[in-house]
Amino acid sequence: MDSWHHGGRMKNKSYAVIGLGQFGMTLAKTLAEGDCDVLAIDDKEENIQEIAEIVTYAVKADVREPGILKTLGVQDVDVAIIAVSENMEASITATMQAKELGVPFVMAKALTSLQGRILSKIGADEVIYPEKDMGLRVAKNLMSNGFLDVFELSSDFSMVEFVIPKEWEGKSLKVLGIREKYKINIIGIKINDEVKVDLNPDEKLPAGCTMIAVGKNRDLDRSPAFKKN
Repeated sequence: MDSWHHGGRMKNKSYAVIGLGQFGMTLAKTLAEGDCDVLAIDDKEENIQEIAEIVTYAVKADVREPGILKTLGVQDVDVAIIAVSENMEASITATMQAKELGVPFVMAKALTSLQGRILSKIGADEVIYPEKDMGLRVAKNLMSNGFLDVFELSSDFSMVEFVIPKEWEGKSLKVLGIREKYKINIIGIKINDEVKVDLNPDEKLPAGCTMIAVGKNRDLDRSPAFKKN
């Protein structure tokens, strides 16, 4: 295959997205919708079928196969994104092949700092950690909106500390129905640096106390706890 580019009018930069997990799939679709030429490569037929109508060219291939990226025309792209981070061998092989083919900018997705260091060493122009970055971004966003502290438990689940909202003061957990209403769990309250975790659902919550809650970031976002007091 000499070229997979569309002829005719000038287009935006061309991209190869290698590995169509959730990150790669979202990236490839978004780039294609932005009128970029996108070559999408994955070793699973169902992923190729899902994206075939959206991108310029989608092909099922195992990137660990020697010379496969050259056969597919990856040397013609401006940017290659190696998103096969779950498979270290595929990640390394694809990154090396893309650089050897002279792709101007190779971005590689990593799950761990060790994997990231290896990918940088073998030539990746940029190493990204999407899961880690998203978790940090969400935590910072939560903290900037009135939470005293945020402990990221996973990329979409956190434990937070916040000053009790005025409208909760003097009411019990049972009356407030926080879990049912907001889908967040109050796991403790802090009064003068003393943490109480064995909460009585009928006990009235004291004014000015700090509450400790666990929940999905999107639910924490929507709760009254999220609002600045």
